[in-house]
Amino acid sequence: MRPALSDYRHLASGKVREMYRIDDEHLLMVASDRISAFDYVLDSTIPDKGRILTAMSVFFFGFVDAPNHLAGPPDDPRIPEELLGRALVVRQLDMLPVECVARGYLTGSGLLDYQATGKVCGIPLPPGLVEASRFAAPLFTPATKAALGDHDENISFAHVIEMVGAVRANQLRDRTLQIYLQAADHALTTGIIIADTKFEFGIDRDGNLLLADEIFTPDSSRYWPADDYRIGVVQTSFDKQFVRNWLTSPESGWDRAGALPPPPLPDDIIEATRRRYISAYERISGMSFDNWIGPGA
Repeated sequence: MRPALSDYRHLASGKVREMYRIDDEHLLMVASDRISAFDYVLDSTIPDKGRILTAMSVFFFGFVDAPNHLAGPPDDPRIPEELLGRALVVRQLDMLPVECVARGYLTGSGLLDYQATGKVCGIPLPPGLVEASRFAAPLFTPATKAALGDHDENISFAHVIEMVGAVRANQLRDRTLQIYLQAADHALTTGIIIADTKFEFGIDRDGNLLLADEIFTPDSSRYWPADDYRIGVVQTSFDKQFVRNWLTSPESGWDRAGALPPPPLPDDIIEATRRRYISAYERISGMSFDNWIGPGA
C-alpha cells in the first residue's frame, strides 16, 4: 500500500515544484503542470508537464557523470499513487545559493548583458557577436537564486567566491561545464542544440557536492533544432521560450512593462507547448513518453 500525500508534511512551494518531508533524510519532490514566464506563474497549466520534466531529469541524472540527489527510482514505494511519474524521492541537502548557468550560445539575458557591457557575467567577449552566436567554449555564468516572484540576477565568478568560497566556487564552475558539455554533445547526435541550461547543487551530510532539483528539462534549458539553426535570429525552440514568445507577441495583448500579469494561454499554445516538451524528451532520450510511468502503473 502506497502512502497518501497527507502522510507527508508540506515544506515549500516553488514556481513549478512542491516539496514534502518523508523523514529526516529524504524529501518528496513533486513537479506540477504549472508553467512560469517572466517571473510570473501563469494561470494556464500544460497537461503532462510535470511528468515530462521528471522523465527528462531521470534520464539525464542517469546519463551524466555527476553524483545527484536521487534516493530511489521513479516508482519508489514511498511515492503516493496519484503522483507516480511526476514525483521523486531525493536526499535532503544543504542547497547552495547559486544558480549555476552554462551557456554555449549568446541569447536571453546573456545577450542583453553583452549588448550593454560587451561582457556576460563579467566575462569579456569579442565584439560583433549577435543573437545565437556560438561561443568558442561554453561559459559559466552564475546567477543569484531569487525568491518566488523575484528575478535571478547574473553575477560574476568573483561574487560566487564571496558567497561559497574559492574551493566550492571552482567545483561549481568545473562541474557545471563538464555536465553541460557531456549532455550537449549527446543532444547534438539527436539533432538538438542545448543552447544553455542551469543547475542547482547541494551539500550532503558528508560534505559531498550533489546535483539537485531538475536537469536539462525544457524549463531549465534552451533546446533548438540543429537543422534550423541560423545565427542572428531568434531560434525555433522545443522549450519554454515558445511561451515567452507568444506572451510578448501582439497576439497576447500583454504589456510586459505594465502592472498586469500575463493572460491565460490559448488552447493551441498550450497543446503546442506540450508537444514541444514531449518531442524534446523523446528525441534526446530515444524513448517514448507513452511508456513513462504514471498513476496506475
